[in-house]
Amino acid sequence: MSQASLERLRDAHARMKRELQRVIVGQDEVVDQLLLAILSRGHCLLVGVPGLAKTLLISSLAKTLDLGFNRIQFTPDLMPGDITGTDLLHIDAATNERVFRFAPGPVFANVVLADEINRTPPKTQAALLESMMEGQVTVGGRRHLLPSPFFVLATQNPIEQEGTYPLPEAQLDRFMFMIKVDYPTLEEEREILRRTTGGESVEPAKQLGTQELLEMQKAVRAIHIEDHVLDYALALTRGTRVKSDSGLSFVKEWVTWGAGPRAGQYLVLAGKAHAALAGRDHVSIDDVRAISKPVLRHRIITSYAAEQEGMTSDIVIERMLKEIDASGGVGAGLPGVKAR
Repeated sequence: MSQASLERLRDAHARMKRELQRVIVGQDEVVDQLLLAILSRGHCLLVGVPGLAKTLLISSLAKTLDLGFNRIQFTPDLMPGDITGTDLLHIDAATNERVFRFAPGPVFANVVLADEINRTPPKTQAALLESMMEGQVTVGGRRHLLPSPFFVLATQNPIEQEGTYPLPEAQLDRFMFMIKVDYPTLEEEREILRRTTGGESVEPAKQLGTQELLEMQKAVRAIHIEDHVLDYALALTRGTRVKSDSGLSFVKEWVTWGAGPRAGQYLVLAGKAHAALAGRDHVSIDDVRAISKPVLRHRIITSYAAEQEGMTSDIVIERMLKEIDASGGVGAGLPGVKAR
């Protein structure tokens, strides 16, 4: 990747971040992770209590991109066809000929906001599976391609469980990142009150076109990665698995199920995007470490014993980052893997 391409990418990232900061107060880490996922062609699940501007953040991000945007409010009565679209009977007034024509659903957009995705039953949640991984939907035996690029950015409330449907592991695995949205600091919350109780409203301006974004996504994939960094990503991924060659004893005690190969792919892709935004044409172990939590946290299922001790997947990841560094890659049986 040329230095000029790196500079263009960093400049576009800075412009988009500035526009989002005109609307969103704080949440810098959340914004960075969203932009990393966009550059890596990944989908995101934002988890946080109500009132933290998750929906506003996603809709504002869509406005900074010159892309089509649709919002789907997930409810218990939402059906798969309400998302993907359906075949409708069309009658020609002149010939009286009757034919079925496909009416596209709201998933036919570049950026789809799946608001409160855990409010709808698994049958409807699953309607997104094919679109997220294959960029298409199948209705009536016919495949319909979705526009490119395509992103699903979903929100979820982690507190209220009544009347909700937890996302199955297969659905969770389709999301590149699970991003935790936390409360603002005191100063940030004071600024939120100032901005939102006045008479003016701010609309972010478009900063990135479709072709420019596609070129940047292609450039990110061209970032170089050495074998020792690939081995480190493997060490993290394989280290989460109970039945593996891992030497991490606490994983066998705290984890019921670990991450699959898709986690390793996302560690590498997000690491490349992280390196590019830092102005480097190669991935370091520190890049992989920086994005390990949002990639791995929803792919690790903790055991009952771990839950009783207050252990979360984030704590497991933090322990792995320490253990694998200290042990030279014991997490995957890969000798000589050390942080560089």
